[in-house]
Amino acid sequence: MRRLSLFLASGLAVLATHAHAQTALPDTIVTGTRVPTPAERVPAAVTVITRQEIEERGYQSLAEALVAVPGVRLAPLGGLGAQTTAFLRGNSGRAVLVLLDGVPLNDPAEANGTFNFGNDLLFDIERIEVLRGPSSALYGSSAIGGVINLVTRRAPADRALQPYGELAGGTQRSLRGGLGATGTVGAFDYLLSGQSVSTEGSNATAPRFQSSLGERDGFRGGFGTARLGWTPAEGSRVEALLRWRQTNLGLDNIPRDDPNYSGEDRRHYGQLRGETRLFDGAWTTGLRIAATEDRRVYSNLPDRLGSASTRDFYRGTRTTLDWGNTVRLPAFGVFEDGALGFGLTHTGEEARSRGGGPGFQTLVDASQHSTGGYATLQYRAFGRLDLTAGLRRDATTGFTDATTWRVGAVLAVPEVASRVRVSAGSGYAAPSLYQRFGVITGFFRGNPDLRPERSLGWEIGTETDIPGFGRRDFATAGFTYFQSRVRDLINFNGGFDSLVNVDRARIQGAELGLTLRPLRWFEASAAWTITGAFDVTTDRRLPRRPEHVVSVTARIVPLPTVVIAPTVLFTGRNPEATFASYDDQGNSIPYARSNPAGTVVNLTASWQAFTQAAVFLEARNLGNSRWEPANGFVTPGRSVLVGTRFAL
Repeated sequence: MRRLSLFLASGLAVLATHAHAQTALPDTIVTGTRVPTPAERVPAAVTVITRQEIEERGYQSLAEALVAVPGVRLAPLGGLGAQTTAFLRGNSGRAVLVLLDGVPLNDPAEANGTFNFGNDLLFDIERIEVLRGPSSALYGSSAIGGVINLVTRRAPADRALQPYGELAGGTQRSLRGGLGATGTVGAFDYLLSGQSVSTEGSNATAPRFQSSLGERDGFRGGFGTARLGWTPAEGSRVEALLRWRQTNLGLDNIPRDDPNYSGEDRRHYGQLRGETRLFDGAWTTGLRIAATEDRRVYSNLPDRLGSASTRDFYRGTRTTLDWGNTVRLPAFGVFEDGALGFGLTHTGEEARSRGGGPGFQTLVDASQHSTGGYATLQYRAFGRLDLTAGLRRDATTGFTDATTWRVGAVLAVPEVASRVRVSAGSGYAAPSLYQRFGVITGFFRGNPDLRPERSLGWEIGTETDIPGFGRRDFATAGFTYFQSRVRDLINFNGGFDSLVNVDRARIQGAELGLTLRPLRWFEASAAWTITGAFDVTTDRRLPRRPEHVVSVTARIVPLPTVVIAPTVLFTGRNPEATFASYDDQGNSIPYARSNPAGTVVNLTASWQAFTQAAVFLEARNLGNSRWEPANGFVTPGRSVLVGTRFAL
């Protein structure tokens, strides 16, 4: 390890594809192909949320930023900090891989391997890249539904010191503050960032329950980021990044409110990475070592609802070693802009968990290692046809190896201002450590012989600019049809005392989008996702996958220094599993009953009062909707936050 650190410090370093994600131009992404590629040439549905959008729309958490993304459906169990699961294109929550600067963040100690989207805030985030569709050929396990990559803020090349920050307060005794500084001094660049958030919150238990006490579920969070980069010569870079987060929050049970149920969630993250170019820049090679540690504690103390107390502890760690390469290939015939990517990734995961009370304890004490090798190839033909292909093989201790693939093409048709894309691929999700080795005393034992869940899917889509009213891009219309089949899904056996690969799912749907720009100061976008996700055996809809999700957003600039950004979110009715659906008296209700549809209206307005300072207002759930995104858990009530943001 010491030799490895010295090697990194000398300038030969991080995974080249990931490193480019840090310095890529705004219209260039890496997540879709692992090679820096203009967004319009990526053969997959990709949404990029920029820093400007984060601020103009007042996105505070990762969950807020994703609600309007086509194909994404979120199911929060409360307000800020509460467990929030994302379903991407109808796939399960464990089929979404989340990255920070290319490093996986999914907690190895989480029972199903899902990521909590309710905890992470965005003060230190520059952009969010959402890649939809099977992506295991690029990133390995858990990328069946897609990949979400968070990219941290970049340092300006022409400033030695650029301070920035924000301060805001509002209803529910909410207070949010952040302060950071970034800059470049000679061959070095740096980032220091800190944020604190606290709120009294609102009651997560639906008020329709007769047992609801109206008790609020508060949230307190602290966040810190530090990065130091060194560019000793053009094409070579070494970078170290540390990120820390701790949140404390109140939790609720359903159908009964629970005033003494609380949680603490802490994450430590670090990486050391670098890259260098060889052979006059034709070959970029790099290495990365990264580690994450998640620690969660949930406590339930005696109260008027019961005398029992519990303390659940979860600790998950992951270490990752990446070696990656990008080789620019020569042109031949009608083929140009060729690139070959290849590399190896080794990951070690460990889970330590203790939970429950007397006579009912949940235990996990296990680890596993996986090694994956990948290769990607891309070329452009005839100046308008982009072709890509990728292949990956992963080996994890204790179960069958997984081989995944992905192919795609994008055809530009400038004659009608259109592009058409098509792609197909396979994916897999390895069973979690709890699913393989978890124990509930006297009741349940995991199955170490579980196989990975596997999928096969494809998509076809098009995007067209429509001229009108003297503008070439008066409107942009997009359409994507997707379909996938998932097998070997993990579920309980007949005796509910272990897990088996028993279920299969079929998923199909469409993502429709329309953006209108009738005036220079007005732009509106609508996204409509239609999803049919079914259990193949029972032909029932999969829970928490609504058939229709619609988002409407607008950007209104009545004055050069004023931006108004309203958002309307509609989620259609969707089924809930039997054990998670309740009537108003708290009784479990049949699976056939659907969770009602709901609509939430948000509004953000900002005024650039001075060149380097702005005033903003963030209003959430203006109609005070009592919609339940997950049965029994109500959407947070109406709130307003007012603050200022500066960048000196």
